[in-house]
Amino acid sequence: MNSSYYETLDENFTQALKLYEQEYTHSELIELLNHGNIVQKQIAALRLDGIYSNNDAQVLVSNLTGQDGKIREAVSLRLNEFMSDSDMLKFFQSAENYQVFLDAIIDINANICRNVISAISNLKTDSEFCNIFCQKLTQLTFDLLEKIEKFDFQDGKYKVNKEVFKLYWCLETIYEFYDKLNFEDLKQIILRAKEIDEYTIREKAAKILTHKFEDEELLNAKIELQNDKNYYVRRFK
Repeated sequence: MNSSYYETLDENFTQALKLYEQEYTHSELIELLNHGNIVQKQIAALRLDGIYSNNDAQVLVSNLTGQDGKIREAVSLRLNEFMSDSDMLKFFQSAENYQVFLDAIIDINANICRNVISAISNLKTDSEFCNIFCQKLTQLTFDLLEKIEKFDFQDGKYKVNKEVFKLYWCLETIYEFYDKLNFEDLKQIILRAKEIDEYTIREKAAKILTHKFEDEELLNAKIELQNDKNYYVRRFK
């Protein structure tokens, strides 16, 4: 790597340190999140002391997608913290956020996926959000299942892994929202997921089945997965 690369790193580190040590008002941090550069947005997210209005929430959520990975991860971390607070959660209760959250749960960074799923699980009691989000989540999951079912797992490894990764996190989200999905759709998702060659997908199907279901086909599917050849799948009881 040439010297200019390291010079840029040094400049970024110096700027980040200066920004982190500087005192900011809440409104200044929101302004940086709105219009700052990569370093400014990342630091602003980390320094933010709370969410006190719908505008605050929308500015934070808007940085969850379409931004540099450093910003997205910092925002997802704080989002998880803020949405766990009942006083702040109300500012995130907008059904309009469903698409941002849907995109974020299949981010290329697993930490972001994990943080966002944990954050939005606090919206389970918001029926308007759940109705829209779970319909879109169901459709996305079916689309991914259809793609993956057609894959030859010996070819196009990167393409396969990319789609499997997305399906993995969709199923993890479904584990949290399982009772908000149409039951027949949920059933078909589980029955199709348990047949996927990639064990991590069968693992998620097995995890969803740890919820109590009385359906005979799902009970049989649970027994089948408890006898799976892969330990990580059969460990779920």
